Amino acid sequence: MSQSSPLPLTHKAQVEVRQTRLLIDGKFCDSLSGKTFATIDPATEEVIAQVAEGDAEDIDLAVQAARKAFDSGPWHRMDARERGRRMLKWADLIEAHMEELAKLEVLDNGKPINEALGYDIPSAAATLRYFAGWADKIHGKTIPISGPFFTYTRREPVGVCGLIIPWNFPLAMAAWKLGPALATGCTAILKPAEQTPLTALRAGELALEAGIPPGVLNIVPGFGPTAGAALVQHPLVEKIAFTGEYKTAQTIKQATVNSMKRLSFELGGKSPNIIFNDANLEEAITGSFGAIFLNQGQNCCAGSRAFVQNNIYDEFVEQFAEKAAKRKLGDPFDPATEHGAQIDKAQFDKIMHYIALGKEQGAECVTGGERAFERGYFIQPTIFKEVNENMAIATDEIFGPVASVLRFKNINEVIEKANNTPFGLAAAVWTQDIDKANAVAAGVKAGTVWVNCYNIVDPAAPFGGFKLSGLGRELGEQALDAYTETKTVTVLRR
Repeated sequence: MSQSSPLPLTHKAQVEVRQTRLLIDGKFCDSLSGKTFATIDPATEEVIAQVAEGDAEDIDLAVQAARKAFDSGPWHRMDARERGRRMLKWADLIEAHMEELAKLEVLDNGKPINEALGYDIPSAAATLRYFAGWADKIHGKTIPISGPFFTYTRREPVGVCGLIIPWNFPLAMAAWKLGPALATGCTAILKPAEQTPLTALRAGELALEAGIPPGVLNIVPGFGPTAGAALVQHPLVEKIAFTGEYKTAQTIKQATVNSMKRLSFELGGKSPNIIFNDANLEEAITGSFGAIFLNQGQNCCAGSRAFVQNNIYDEFVEQFAEKAAKRKLGDPFDPATEHGAQIDKAQFDKIMHYIALGKEQGAECVTGGERAFERGYFIQPTIFKEVNENMAIATDEIFGPVASVLRFKNINEVIEKANNTPFGLAAAVWTQDIDKANAVAAGVKAGTVWVNCYNIVDPAAPFGGFKLSGLGRELGEQALDAYTETKTVTVLRR
């Protein structure tokens, strides 16, 4: 049953919203149309601020600024170490404003303050710092070829990049794309999700303070069909990086099929989380809990399909449900809160629809399954048992706090079941048998496999998916490939 919301009347007053305008060519400005849109606090359903709404004309201005900055500006021509130094300064400024940025993230996204302080903002700074270190280490090779020739390769920035980011980890996802883009010398137009534009805009202010030249980083909030589509289709944009739903990625591919734009996608998943009967059960339950309930389940690699071996199934479900029932929901600004609000009404309604489907299709809801408060988009942590592979809750990406617990008998069966999905972003296996763990890691078709842990993501380790879960890799050295072109130079020796 829903309850009255516990959120204090001072909830909105805890954060100063400094910037709500577009950032184009080093200046903050209103949209050309003068239009704005409301960004909503998911915990109270109240308007936080009106944000300038960019559309095709604003995108064109931003692209022209990025094009000019790339073609005649100093960014990719400056000493690479200086480029890295400015990125390091930007990372330092983000850390120095960590509390402010974390509060903005909580206000705009609804996640608990401890998650924003513990992951989102530190991750953004760490990612920028990691790629700043690559700025002077991107180089080619000399290649011995036949004949009197000297051949070498150059790795050059791809050019103007359109970066479209999601709302679940707003600033961290911006850094995942801006880090390699800026380190390689590219210029960028960042389109934050319309639900969560505030941290990107504030970070843009800090980028200017750090010495990122005008036009190198442009930020245009707006909607997918207008600003997003214009960015994807703009003829002067040479690369698109997108994080979000696979259906949107397919639309982007169709829209760019004749342009040969470089594309990279980090998409969704239906990640299998496999618990064998020899696992440390307490650790497996704790890890499985974070796997699905972190960020209210709004995580592309969420462990939404828990496969539990038959002879520990009932014990696992009982303890898993007990832990979920104790999870503290409430004001995201309260440090004691463990579980915040879903991002918006559309996502709230989608999740509740899937919970209803789970019940209708015969799964047993052992805990949760209801709205938590009368105000705000809060949903109780929800666990279904006796789920079969054909139920909607086991096949579709829900992107919410809904765990499906399925049974399995042996390793061959569970690998087959784990791969019975069009997605392939992540997976995990819990066991004390390293041979079993390695067999699962080799057999499961996923871009990341965790062994006796979950959600361990580091800027140095590549991240991305198989199948419908993506194209290319973010993070790590491999991310640089998405923002560079290789040029071969062959010189006749005389």
